[in-house]
Amino acid sequence: MTEMTRVSDGFSLADVDPDSTPGFDGGKAEGETALRDGVDELSELQERLFAASRAGDTRNVLLVIQAMDTAGKGGIVRHVVGQVDPQGVALRSFKAPTDEERSHHFLWRIERALPGPGMIGVFDRSHYEDVLIGRVRQLAPADEIERRYGEIVDFEQRIVDSGTELIKVMLHISPDEQKKRLQERLDRPDKYWKFNPGDIDERSQWDAYMEAYQIALTRTSTERAPWYVVPANRKWYARLAVQRLLTDALRRIDPQWPDADFDVEHERARLAAS
Repeated sequence: MTEMTRVSDGFSLADVDPDSTPGFDGGKAEGETALRDGVDELSELQERLFAASRAGDTRNVLLVIQAMDTAGKGGIVRHVVGQVDPQGVALRSFKAPTDEERSHHFLWRIERALPGPGMIGVFDRSHYEDVLIGRVRQLAPADEIERRYGEIVDFEQRIVDSGTELIKVMLHISPDEQKKRLQERLDRPDKYWKFNPGDIDERSQWDAYMEAYQIALTRTSTERAPWYVVPANRKWYARLAVQRLLTDALRRIDPQWPDADFDVEHERARLAAS
């Protein structure tokens, strides 16, 4: 399932059907059951990762989520990452850079937010904003945007070499599905807080964003830091796909419970006598 969403040579974003469910033959009910069934393994692996860091294991996981507005980033955080122990999760949402952040290199604020040992870091948007909206809205000169692709590849190689399992996910929805979700936010008072009038403005640049994504995905998907494009019109499928990507990453790390740094039998005897 996960390999079928991986960006490889010859990848074309236009060929990805946002309604599809690659690698999964069931429907919504089966997908939601599979998501529930995967919680225990993901939760245990995350706890083992966190525990191993207390014994000096410095490895971690970083999940980068990029998407057009309404694609379901928040749902991934709630329904996938939210199923593990929150003390082992570091969530960071990257908005427009502050004045201080603009005064630094574009990767400065990203470096400061990288997860520590034993953590699952989650970036809701990321350094890719600097080659996506930056390209579409011409927020930097063309030669600067071009240079950033190489810097991103080098940066990601460095953090992977340092022990980070990097998972980069684009949640891919259709413009029609986005319109339906935006309409729901306007129709439901409990969704007003999610609505941003600027999202409608960004829709006018849909083709430009798809072109920017195509370039970013193919220029920065590498063997050790690949991109995964997850069809996201069906929320249940997107959540299941990301859960499996996270689980696969933790399996590769295979964190182990740390050995006791005390005499177990001695402490057992002391407890019995207390």
